[in-house]
Amino acid sequence: MIAVIDTGICNLRSVTKALEAVGASIRVVHSPDEVSAMKASGIVLPGVGALRDCVASLRASKLDAVVRDWIAADRPFLGVCLGMQALFEHSEEGDISGLGIFPGRVVKFQRPREFKVPHMGWNTIRFVQPLSALGSQLSVSGEAFYFVHSYHCVPQDASLVLAECDYGGAFCAAIARGRVFATQFHPEKSQGKGLQIYRNFAAVAA
Repeated sequence: MIAVIDTGICNLRSVTKALEAVGASIRVVHSPDEVSAMKASGIVLPGVGALRDCVASLRASKLDAVVRDWIAADRPFLGVCLGMQALFEHSEEGDISGLGIFPGRVVKFQRPREFKVPHMGWNTIRFVQPLSALGSQLSVSGEAFYFVHSYHCVPQDASLVLAECDYGGAFCAAIARGRVFATQFHPEKSQGKGLQIYRNFAAVAA
């Protein structure tokens, strides 16, 4: 059973439908008690919009502590878009503190004028951890996923980077450590390849 955290600013329906499409049993949660009661085997943290609102929602519900402890225990976790950005120490978007689970920053794209911001649409990623479970059945050298973001993560520890994408320069498109994963792109908007991401995560959480 996978817990999907509802922060109130996430594309919840798209994420839950994608997980169900790959055969995962899911439950939407709003509190630590719900996570505990359902005996979750994995957590998914989706998010769209402003990071300030996402982090504020997690802190208000006390799910920030659940996420922090869950990741510290190396239990299956998948963050999506803001759910990835929230894991780092600081974001330039609103000059706010994230959950501080991983050292690093979230910074705004600084690109030549021909590269529009937000970075929106399909772009190719390259896996730099070729043996990661999240990339199973996907090409290491190039798969296209759907992005919508103006800010990107800069992990302090380069070994955390799971995949890179080029948009006027390389940036971190996904991270992985143990059974903890997060993607800047939206698997639920990425058709068959995106469903494979969710299928791979569900297998890790099984």
